[in-house]
Amino acid sequence: MDKKYIATPIKTKEILQKYHFTFKKSLGQNFLIDVNVLKNIIGHAGIDKTTGTMEIGPGIGALTEQLAIHSDKVVAFEIDGRLLPILDDTLSDYDNIRIVHQDILKADVHDVIKENFQENQPIHIVANLPYYITTPILMKLLRERLPVESITVMIQKEVADRMAAQPNTKSYGSLTIAIQYYTEAKVVMNVPKTVFMPQPNVDSSILQLVTRSKPPVEVEDEDYFFTLVQASFAQRRKTLRNNLTSHFKGILDKDTINEQLEAIGIDGTRRGESLDMQEFSILANAFYKLQHHN
Repeated sequence: MDKKYIATPIKTKEILQKYHFTFKKSLGQNFLIDVNVLKNIIGHAGIDKTTGTMEIGPGIGALTEQLAIHSDKVVAFEIDGRLLPILDDTLSDYDNIRIVHQDILKADVHDVIKENFQENQPIHIVANLPYYITTPILMKLLRERLPVESITVMIQKEVADRMAAQPNTKSYGSLTIAIQYYTEAKVVMNVPKTVFMPQPNVDSSILQLVTRSKPPVEVEDEDYFFTLVQASFAQRRKTLRNNLTSHFKGILDKDTINEQLEAIGIDGTRRGESLDMQEFSILANAFYKLQHHN
């Protein structure tokens, strides 16, 4: 039964040879060659025949095929023009797939959703993301507040750990806050290098992000909030007070920063990694008001 699927080593090699396809390092191309891993991704993604799915970087169509089998319609963004004729061929049995030849970072995803899915149809993003560009892609998708219920992606394990981290851990940082501001994040499974062709140098994880209807904290200004969070982690070994002093250099003096921290009850000798999102929102709101209401 599995023989006909794209995601096997034999079938993948066949397709690559037929089209004399060579991997582009610059596009971070690693194709999945294990049907069971794909079925696991599909299982975690919570899709069924009523759902629309979107994919980024379909490659030769291994995951796309499984999405087409299990969901109502698939729209996949592929930047590499060399793959378009291959996808035409490998996915020719399915009439519910649309390939969009566009860079996801430049695409108007809201428009693509409107054109391809029914109004109020549940939509899920499922993808094996190119490692070198995972964070910009996810941040774009989240910041644009797309009408999607979840994003389930195969990414580098270390990055997945950072996105799903808890305070007071090595992985916790500004990326954690940014991702968890928009979604509830969890690592649903780890994946060995051996299920890819070519094998990447890093281990992978499947990360699931379930979109929040609204952020867990209220902030005066989102950009300001994210900037201050980043500043708090600028040098992980430094205290919060020292990082803020560097950040506000020439704008706010040490005494003002200390007074502000005292007023909101956050100890300046703590490190950024010990603050949870609630505390970061209090911190950012206080400094925002200080700077904008004088």
